[in-house]
Amino acid sequence: MQFSVRDLVNEDATRISRRCWSDPRVYELEKRGIFGRSWLFLGHESQIPRAGDFVQAYMCETPVILARGEDGAIHASVNSCTHRGLPVCRADHGNTKRFVCPYHSWSYRVDGSLATIPQENTLRNKPDKSALGLQRVPRVESWRGMIFGSFDPDIVALEDYLGDMRFYLDAFFQRFPEGVEFLGAPHRWVIDANWKLPVENQLGDVNHGPFLHAALISREIQERIEELGHSVVTAPGHGATFRLMPEDTPWQEVAWGMEGLGGQLGGQEVQDWLREVQARAAQRVGPLRARMKGLTYGIYPNLSFLWSNTAFKVSHPRGPGRVEYWSWAVVPAGAPDTVKRALRTNYSSFFGPGGIIEQEDSEAWSQQYRGASIDFTDDHALYYGLGLGEEAPHPELPGLVSVTANEFYARNFFARWRDELQAVEEGA
Repeated sequence: MQFSVRDLVNEDATRISRRCWSDPRVYELEKRGIFGRSWLFLGHESQIPRAGDFVQAYMCETPVILARGEDGAIHASVNSCTHRGLPVCRADHGNTKRFVCPYHSWSYRVDGSLATIPQENTLRNKPDKSALGLQRVPRVESWRGMIFGSFDPDIVALEDYLGDMRFYLDAFFQRFPEGVEFLGAPHRWVIDANWKLPVENQLGDVNHGPFLHAALISREIQERIEELGHSVVTAPGHGATFRLMPEDTPWQEVAWGMEGLGGQLGGQEVQDWLREVQARAAQRVGPLRARMKGLTYGIYPNLSFLWSNTAFKVSHPRGPGRVEYWSWAVVPAGAPDTVKRALRTNYSSFFGPGGIIEQEDSEAWSQQYRGASIDFTDDHALYYGLGLGEEAPHPELPGLVSVTANEFYARNFFARWRDELQAVEEGA
């Protein structure tokens, strides 16, 4: 059946066709219209601190090497030999001076330039090696140590792309004088689901907690979230949900890190360190953001951040019905090693492939994808209309703001998604 993108998402994005998650033609449009034109998260500077350090990344289904050059600059190159196309880097991370293709041993420097071609020693006409380096990601920029790349050389600057989301992200990043640190390689696992389902969940859906995660999130906890919770959309596709705690809230209830097992059970050293961070929060991020207790954040199109469990996640597409989910544990860079180890349990207890909440979410996303693939349901679009029109500007908070039950975060995402796919469909 032929269709237009405009047929998939209605004008106010309250009705979303199931084809948005399941149709291969939609996925091909996404690759060109979204992943070919957006800023995509590649890694954090703490993962590649020294010359020669590298980690592997993906931009949609394109494998990328993120590396620190001899000049200290950050480079992003497509992991595919310019001779026969094989991957030249097979380790997930490490330190090296050369990436070498296993087929004919073409050797590339860390910055992606071609260093040697063994076969040219027997040739009279030498190839121009300067034109045969790995394909470069044309735009690479960093903000607060977070490294992004884009295949669009004309994309707006990263700071402009993030826009007012920086206000909410800095409520976390700027609390710590030395920034944050990504601990080790990411957890990775494959889910039989569409890439947008984890994104939507982390973008603002905090009201499924007492139902899907009833073993851990009581109705009392959820009522507190609903009482103090705010949902914000700074620009379509970017969003944040958080609680704004009352001014007289005890430090233990507002401080970052105290919700998790690391803060609660880590001992006096951990709690003293977290108390000191909170005591300086107003000075570092301002009195309003010092009272923010974050929940979920999203950066369009596929980066998510969980505040309490301190995890960054990327939803890497592997087709319309498969997603490879990457998840990093994050800790304050300036914390003592003993405190870092304790705080890492905030992540590992509930998230990652073995975490109980992650398993429940993953099962729900798989079931959602199956629901999007049911035959004879083309005339039964999914409903995204909760809270339509209730969002509004706020006197102290950037963006449109509403209660956490309002689905405007998802409507804005799909409105942007529709417009970007339609631009490709129409040849713009």
